[in-house]
Amino acid sequence: MKLIRFGERGQEKPGVLLKDESRVDASALGTDYDEDFFGGGGLAKLDSWLRKNVASAPRVAPAIRLGPPVCRPSKIVCIGLNYRDHAAETKAEAPKEPVLFFKATTSLVGPNDDLVRPRNATKVDWEVELAVVIGEKALYVSKEQALDHVAGYALHNDYSERSFQLERGGQWVKGKSADTFAPLGPFLATPDEIPNVGNLKMWLRVNGQTLLPGDIISTGTPAGVGLGMNPPVYLNAGDIVELGIEGLGESRQQVKEYR
Repeated sequence: MKLIRFGERGQEKPGVLLKDESRVDASALGTDYDEDFFGGGGLAKLDSWLRKNVASAPRVAPAIRLGPPVCRPSKIVCIGLNYRDHAAETKAEAPKEPVLFFKATTSLVGPNDDLVRPRNATKVDWEVELAVVIGEKALYVSKEQALDHVAGYALHNDYSERSFQLERGGQWVKGKSADTFAPLGPFLATPDEIPNVGNLKMWLRVNGQTLLPGDIISTGTPAGVGLGMNPPVYLNAGDIVELGIEGLGESRQQVKEYR
């Protein structure tokens, strides 16, 4: 299944994206896609409901805004420098232990919502990433059993303000957690939809120029960020960022200044 949430910001309703690209309103299920849904067998209940009601359930117009496909999670855990080529382009040593940081859940927005540059921002950068959404409570899980706890996957842009992150106290969270800095979606795909999750093509364009060939856990970005260019390139008001991952759709954000 492909789970979507639609409607005005803060008033999103649950839905499902069908194979023919039509959108089904799943509000009748009686729950949003939140912690209780995933932890309480919600995916199985949604699948059963959809099989019985797909023909009669209301359709959602394509013009209606998509929100993040997950309702406010308890945390967004991100992995830093997880790709060797990205570490190399930023002149950072590949870490011996995973670099973990959190993004505030208030940074979560829909896939096509505007990116708002924070006040005094000068080096806003992009990072196309594969996000993993946890499907059940996980504590001290073995590597072999890890994927058993996954509800699905989504496209994520881990926006970063590099001067806040690297030049003003070395606080990654400070450069990662501004409002609108975590566009997610357009949908959450359950694992059966993405059988080759370890080998997906990822891409990102800024103003039409290709830059990347090739709880929520965001697994890190490959090479191609603005920080790694010579000279570095950062986002300005009016810029258009488009990105996608094979099987997980595309998203588009326009950069605007904080007002």
